Amino acid sequence: MSEFDGRGAIVTGGASGIGAATAARLAAEGALVAVVDRDAAGAFALAESIPNAIGIDCDVRDTAQIDATVAQVVAEFGDCSLLVNNAGVGDLRPMHTVDDNLWHRLLDVNLTGTFSMMRAVLPHMLAAQRGAIVNNASLSGLAPTRNEAAYSAAKAGVIALTKSGALEYGPHVRVNCVAPGFISTPLTIAFQQMPDTFEPIRDSIPLQRMGTAEDVAEVIAFLCSERAAYVTGQTLIVDGGLGLPQAGTDAALAALFAKFSAQG
Repeated sequence: MSEFDGRGAIVTGGASGIGAATAARLAAEGALVAVVDRDAAGAFALAESIPNAIGIDCDVRDTAQIDATVAQVVAEFGDCSLLVNNAGVGDLRPMHTVDDNLWHRLLDVNLTGTFSMMRAVLPHMLAAQRGAIVNNASLSGLAPTRNEAAYSAAKAGVIALTKSGALEYGPHVRVNCVAPGFISTPLTIAFQQMPDTFEPIRDSIPLQRMGTAEDVAEVIAFLCSERAAYVTGQTLIVDGGLGLPQAGTDAALAALFAKFSAQG
């Protein structure tokens, strides 16, 4: 018997990146997976390529679409006890240049969409007396970098929402989140297209590489599973060590060390 046999799972933003890797990982363990994305063609294509999956066209900013999605999953799978809120959008620009439309778009997708999907799924989990929710936050929700104020604020909200859910819905529903660092996804495509730009970032990562979508999917699958039966309200950082405190002198110290080593 596989880990998630008979469990209905919703994965938002499931057509690509971390969402696609997560959908495939859960399906491989027997879950019945709804690949949910506003990219309908991508969602349907992925659903056809993995076992026991369906694709659903859904924009998480639209609560009517969310309600219809959950109703479809319950009707087709007879279960809706796993939820991975992965849908997200990003942007980089100085705070004073973020207009109202962009601010609301970033919060509506990243934060409100996560809340709305949780609100729709929780009654079914409570009725079944079992459920696991994993929200995709970001390292930026814990330690923002320059020019991502709106995105970081939304992701910090996801972390707070996760903790609130864990407090309110135990013991039958567990709610956790992951906080990825630099992961190879469509959101980081610009860095992948400019290796010289990414090199200084890579050098600051203790594991010396950009993470993969599968790296994050593995952690999400763990949080969904009974192996994490006593884990709730937590944020698991998946960043290769990038977020560890650094003094900002690593490059200079490395150069000095290399110089003195060369001198014998």
